[in-house]
Amino acid sequence: MSTLLHIDSSPLYGRSISRELTGAFVTQWKVAHPEGTVVDRDLNATPIPPIDGAWVGAVFTPEEAQTPEQKQLLALSDSLIAELQQADEYVIGVPMHNFSVPSVLKLWIDQVARVGKTFSYADGTPKGLIVGKKATFLIATGGIYDAQTQMASLNFVEPYLRSLFGFLGLTDVTFLTAGGTMALNHGQDRDAFLAPHLQAVQAHAVAAHGGQA
Repeated sequence: MSTLLHIDSSPLYGRSISRELTGAFVTQWKVAHPEGTVVDRDLNATPIPPIDGAWVGAVFTPEEAQTPEQKQLLALSDSLIAELQQADEYVIGVPMHNFSVPSVLKLWIDQVARVGKTFSYADGTPKGLIVGKKATFLIATGGIYDAQTQMASLNFVEPYLRSLFGFLGLTDVTFLTAGGTMALNHGQDRDAFLAPHLQAVQAHAVAAHGGQA
């Protein structure tokens, strides 16, 4: 039975474009996997503290030597990593914030990018431990940052996520971007704006899951 980890990071909820796109993906995924399980992780509803010195110390303490306090410090990280490990596939909604990922997504990344759990070093060479998975990143940007555009050099979302998840071992990744959402603040019809992006998400989901409609 397949498991999909569905992550949202936009704080806008009902007004969010990325949340609407991940919702459409999840709907299509359920059609293709009627017996599957969807694990929803709303990062705006998940209190995630920034890592600090005590957290880092706990990470680098062998498990058998960790104090109860250190184990408690790592409990959230352990549970978030378990979600990654147990899922077969991920769909992650990402609005661009200041040319990069939202702060809540970065906090989540800092909890799951953990030596000995999601990556390791062998003879000084990093090795990703999250393998055999696939991920779809559904990105919403206020401006247009497509390749070859004037603003392309300011897009740090896709390069960062591709590099980070590649480091963790995930290479089967797809990025779909709904660019130009700022137009919605200036009178563009939301349904008309969303239509081609929802179609692209649905087409990708169908193609990725054996052509099931």
